[in-house]
This record gives sequence, structure tokens and C-alpha cells, in this order.
Amino acid sequence: MLHFNKVTIIGVGLIGGSLARVMKAQKLAAEIHGAGRSRETLEQALKLGVIDHMGQSAADAVENADLVVLAPPVGAFEQIVGEIGPRMKPGAVLTDVGSVKGGLVKMIEHILPPGVHYVPGHPIAGKEKSGVSESTESLFRGARCILTPTDRTDPRALETVRSLWTAAGAQVVTMDADVHDHVFAAVSHLPHVAAYAMVCTVAEMNAGPESYISFTGAGFRDFTRIAASSPEMWKDICLMNSANLVEMIERYQFSLNRLKKAIQRGEGVKIEKIFTLASDVRRGLK
Repeated sequence: MLHFNKVTIIGVGLIGGSLARVMKAQKLAAEIHGAGRSRETLEQALKLGVIDHMGQSAADAVENADLVVLAPPVGAFEQIVGEIGPRMKPGAVLTDVGSVKGGLVKMIEHILPPGVHYVPGHPIAGKEKSGVSESTESLFRGARCILTPTDRTDPRALETVRSLWTAAGAQVVTMDADVHDHVFAAVSHLPHVAAYAMVCTVAEMNAGPESYISFTGAGFRDFTRIAASSPEMWKDICLMNSANLVEMIERYQFSLNRLKKAIQRGEGVKIEKIFTLASDVRRGLK
């Protein structure tokens, strides 16, 4: 039966807080410790009952932990792993929820001490609003969780993390870390960049005394919903998956230019054909 004596979550926000709620609801951990940069966030998590204790530092919080979950922005991973690695006990499992894998996985495996088992993870779940106050036990139900083990991943640790996400209601899929980054540059990172760019484009335009943004309706709000996501988190993701993301931006620009030329030339049949293809694909998404 899956059970941890002590779990430490570093970065008790939407994802880390929701995973803590799952473990509490299912009694998977005897105690859950939280750590992170913001004391205010940790105090809020403690008040909400998401965690049981708040650590003075990440390094202190991981001592004697069976499981450590990394859930801050991915740009902070290297520094945090460098701090906590020497304080983690032999046999402990480290996992993460980062949206970038690839080089990040290699870096973490390189700096972790022998005896600490790392299982890279990425739950495909979230909201446009972040923070522990938005966390919920049901966040991962029906979602996918991607694990990206390497040839250095301990099989028992992998099964432990797989069981944890299964208990959270997620469908667990394994994938090569570099393939993961190419896939999610297309289906996640590009859409966020496009949404941010769209909001900036319209926000910079004015119609007399009023800005164009004041006239937006449901379509604009639906398309740009994810632009309300954490700027810090998405800045880190863009920089850490830059090569793949630039490739996808160029592919998107190609698609936009194809449509632009068809509009300029008045090619209604071609425009409708492109729209029909996109509409059919979108309708097929669950």
C-alpha cells in the first residue's frame, strides 16, 4: 500500500498544493511539510490545512523525507536541488511537476547524490489562476501525467511515483524527456506565447478615448484565458525550452502567413478549407 511517513513539497502553489490535498484526502502521508520562497504562501497553506508544517528552508524541510516534490518555477530547480540533495536521506524519492524536461532532467541527475532516486514528472493539469488558494483535490482527475524516466531511474521509485499520480486520478504515460519537450513546445508552450502576444497586440491599440481591449467579448476571453497564467513560470519555460519553442513559433508564423496571403488574394475557397480542417481537428478534441 502506498504510504509515506514524511512528504516535503517545495513550492506549495496550485499544483503542489493540489497534490498535497490528494495525499491528505487519501491518507497517503503521515505528515506533509512545505517549503518555498514566500513565507506568506506557506502560512496560507498551513492555515488551509494543505500542509502540516512549514520549513525554515528547503534544505531543512527535506530532512528524513521519504518523498520530495519540486513544484516551484523550473528556473529555480537547479539551485534548489543543489541545496537539498546533500540533506536528503538515502532511498528518498525526488520527483517534480515541471513543464520542461530534457536538459533539466540531465542536470538534476548529475547533481543529485548517489542513493537519492529521481523520477521526472509533468502533470497536464492547471488553471489560469495560480496559488495555493486555487488548489483542489480533484485537479488531476482524468488528466494525463507524463513521466520521463531515464536509464538511471530506479524502477521501484518509478513505480512509487506512478502509483501516486494514479491515486490522484491521473492517466500516467511515460515518454522520452527530449520528445516531451518537443511535443509540449507545440501543444502547451506555443499556445501560451500566442495568448500573451494576442493580449499585448490588442492592449496596445486605442479607439479614441477607449482601448480596443475594452470591447472584447467571449471569443477573445476564451482564446486568451491562459495569458492570465504566472508570468514568472512561463518566462522560465520559454527560456528552458527555447529551441523547440522557436521552431513552433516559426511553424505558427508559417500558418498565419498562409492565411494572410489567402485573405489578401481573396481566396475564399482556400480560407474555408483551412478553417474546416482546423475545425474538424478541434471538434475531435475531448
